[in-house]
Amino acid sequence: MNLTIKPLTKSTMADFFDFFDNRAFSDGSPYAPCYCNCFHLTADEVRIGISERSETLGGGFEGLRLALRESAEQLINEGVMHGYLAYEDDLAIGWCNANDQQNYIRVGSFDPGKCQEEDYCISSGEKGKVKSLVCFEIAPGYRGKGIAKALLQRVCEDARAEGYEWIEVYPQETDAYSAFDFTGPVEMYKNTGFEEVRRWGKTIVMRKKL
Repeated sequence: MNLTIKPLTKSTMADFFDFFDNRAFSDGSPYAPCYCNCFHLTADEVRIGISERSETLGGGFEGLRLALRESAEQLINEGVMHGYLAYEDDLAIGWCNANDQQNYIRVGSFDPGKCQEEDYCISSGEKGKVKSLVCFEIAPGYRGKGIAKALLQRVCEDARAEGYEWIEVYPQETDAYSAFDFTGPVEMYKNTGFEEVRRWGKTIVMRKKL
């Protein structure tokens, strides 16, 4: 596989939307039509703002998709959402959402339709200390090929170069593997030097010193 990784910028935004529009959830994922923006939205913005905009755009699944897509586009244009796209040749086939922890509203797993303050899971701290990786999405047909691990490695390399002290991740306590586990598997993190530092419900907060 000819795998390359590029940061999300305005110049790669079209690839981001091509990935989420056409490949990310093509296997019937329960997370469709996510555009990975709810980590940057308050509970009211998710429940009320996105819901109201969805109705304006026609309601139903398509109205929700368009409202979330519109919100994500705004966050990218404003420089709020950050992350990396994985490519096979010129086709985006994977994504991870990574940012300064203090730039998120929440981290860890949550139900966007029922998010509450207890879902926020953010430690107090200064910007520039902890880089959080909150989500992976790999296209069906490309899972199990090391793409998430390659994305994780790139996040760690860039965070170290940017002067961050820690990488923090949020796998979920679970009894079985799930292809829809967007927070990433515990074993991948253990095998790359992460250690558990606390728990938040079923969220296992893990860190790696850079």
